[in-house]
Amino acid sequence: MTAPQGPALFTRRGRQPILTAASWPYPAHSVFNPGATRLADGTTLLLCRVEDHRGHSHLTAARSRNGAERWAVDPEPTFRADPEGHPEELWGIEDPRITFVPELGQYAVTYTAYGKAGPGVALAMTADFRSFERLGLVMLPDNKDAALLPRRIGGRFAMLHRPIAQDGAHIWLSLSPDLRHWGEPRLVLRARRGGWWDANKIGLSPPPVETGRGWLMIYHGVRQTVSGCIYRAGLALLDLEDPARCLLRGSSWVFGPEAEYERLGDVGQVTFPCGTTTGDDGDTLNLYYGAADTTIALATGSLRGLLDWLDEHGERP
Repeated sequence: MTAPQGPALFTRRGRQPILTAASWPYPAHSVFNPGATRLADGTTLLLCRVEDHRGHSHLTAARSRNGAERWAVDPEPTFRADPEGHPEELWGIEDPRITFVPELGQYAVTYTAYGKAGPGVALAMTADFRSFERLGLVMLPDNKDAALLPRRIGGRFAMLHRPIAQDGAHIWLSLSPDLRHWGEPRLVLRARRGGWWDANKIGLSPPPVETGRGWLMIYHGVRQTVSGCIYRAGLALLDLEDPARCLLRGSSWVFGPEAEYERLGDVGQVTFPCGTTTGDDGDTLNLYYGAADTTIALATGSLRGLLDWLDEHGERP
């Protein structure tokens, strides 16, 4: 039985999934939810969440020349939790997002630090994905699904994130002069109510993509059903110079669980993107996502196609 399909904006490419625990050079229970970037030499790097047999997660890099196959996985964890120096990482580190910041000549890795107080947003900087400078917890629990924008907004760094509040889980934007001290939170996108596909709980998926029209944001929405939750992805467009202002929001989800490896796994009915890369043509968008919290898969779309769809199906808040 095939799951109902959404708009045909993304196409699953080639042999799927592209990475599984069997791909790993050391014992791992599952690999999923990777951050993604293209390095200066064109290599695609995925920073994968790896869950060990204790249930704790760390991050390991996988590299591919074409971004789809022949992945070279680091022989040991690339970025481990540091519970002694950073007690907020006691139970692991999860779900990285990668942003290259030209001003700094470094990659910013935002990730969820999971400790006794709950999940919080942590930030680390790296130039080579070999050594990392931890900036520590920058958003207190309960907060996750964060990504840094690649350039300053009004002279300050900007980060999208998803705190849990009394009225639900919505996407916010905060500002910082130095990447360490964050404030001035503004609500960007509110979870809908009722029977919507993104009712009650949403969160940023990959870092937004800067286009001539605005910041194209892929976000995840959670539909609660009698048989469990369904994680799907939708689209929104944010203003280039004021990304706390949403210009358009898609009325329906555009990517969700269809294939067996997305519907069956540790957490079924989940497609959870954490990273994208853009092709040499400037239009192809490679979407890397966790499937059922068990494996990593790849789908491709067109930036122009996504923006055209938003023009036709988007709503102005």
